[in-house]
Amino acid sequence: MKKTFSREFWIRVLLLLLGLAVAHLGVTLFLLTELGSDPFNVLIQGLCRTIDQPLLSHGRVHLLVSVLIVLILLVVDRHYIGVGTLLCMALGGPIIDVYSAWLSPLIRGDGPLALRLPLLVLGCVILAFGMTIVIRSEAGTGPNDLVAVVLSEKLGKPFGPVRVAVDLLFALAGWLLGGTVGVGTLVCAFVVGPAAQLFMPFSRRLVEVCLKKGAR
Repeated sequence: MKKTFSREFWIRVLLLLLGLAVAHLGVTLFLLTELGSDPFNVLIQGLCRTIDQPLLSHGRVHLLVSVLIVLILLVVDRHYIGVGTLLCMALGGPIIDVYSAWLSPLIRGDGPLALRLPLLVLGCVILAFGMTIVIRSEAGTGPNDLVAVVLSEKLGKPFGPVRVAVDLLFALAGWLLGGTVGVGTLVCAFVVGPAAQLFMPFSRRLVEVCLKKGAR
């Protein structure tokens, strides 16, 4: 029993890492188009501009907000927090840095809009797919994604509309605090949630198949 549990645990962690790699490929495509920050980072940007402290960089505020979300969830329902939550927090930035080094010579922010806009939408779809693998791995989810996951389950509402609402609230709060909203922000807000809802059944079956094969 212990051996089976251990094998299942590591399969789930590997699936989470796969989903994380896929999701952050999408994030990188999104960022390289330079058409606007994603909703959560608009919120972080707004907080940075409101606080206006040299020691609190964008990255540090992002980490602090992520930690705050985790602490709240530890009180509300700690079963949502797993080793994957910490992996998402620790590995997201480095993965984006690697992808950026590979792709930045090919995708430029000053490129034609006719190329950048489809890449933006593609990035959002890839992000949504990777995110659903992370969620369905049940090894833990990134703090910003957990907000929509928890609300969807607690309210008994479909993930897609809940994710859209959460992203719009992030963007609105960030904009009111001084963050910059661009066309990419709106595309991300309206594409990621519905795309993720479409991918959820496929990602669930993918995880189930991998767990069954790993149990043999």
